Amino acid sequence: MTRFLTFAAALPLLLAGCGTAEAERAVPIPAAAHDVPASGGLQTAVLAGGCFWGMEAVFQQVKGVRDVVAGYAGGTPQTANYEAVSSETTRHAEAIRITYDPRVVSYATLLRVYFSIAHDPTQLNRQGPDSGTSYRSAIFPQTPEQRAVAAAYIAQLGQAHAFTQPIVTRLEPGRFYLAETYHQDFFRRNPAHPYIVRWDKPKVAGFRAAFPQLAAR
Repeated sequence: MTRFLTFAAALPLLLAGCGTAEAERAVPIPAAAHDVPASGGLQTAVLAGGCFWGMEAVFQQVKGVRDVVAGYAGGTPQTANYEAVSSETTRHAEAIRITYDPRVVSYATLLRVYFSIAHDPTQLNRQGPDSGTSYRSAIFPQTPEQRAVAAAYIAQLGQAHAFTQPIVTRLEPGRFYLAETYHQDFFRRNPAHPYIVRWDKPKVAGFRAAFPQLAAR
């Protein structure tokens, strides 16, 4: 896997991790015209967009998000493990499950972060250095309302020509399965990991720069 490097290749990135990450530029996109109504309890969202380390890290920064866990979605429970998913034969995508308070942050707002900075929705079956269907851009709606809002937002962004290339994000069915313990909270536990330094710290910095009103302290 491209996220695991030799020490010699990783050394410049480890040294870079001692400084402040240069923020990745968020794509300026409009807010969604439609949203899921807020309820009195917590809600969940399941999103896939490349390596789940970075996706988890970005959404952990969002105000109103109570919990984010890494996992797999789209395949069967028998193949919901890192070794099998890495074979690119399981139909799983690396995904995250977000538990959030809809009275603080809405589903459509989470989608805005997802499309703007958490990943690149124009990359087909890849993100950054990682390629394969497990790195695809996919939304796994948890309710019919989420599906309708996600579909409408993708259409809205397309009509607005928010991206220079077509959006390839798919809406898919499928259960979410928790990933191995060592993948959980990876960004916070491994701040000097070369993959985190090169790809995920700039993304987190980009979120906080573009959406200061949404950033948790």
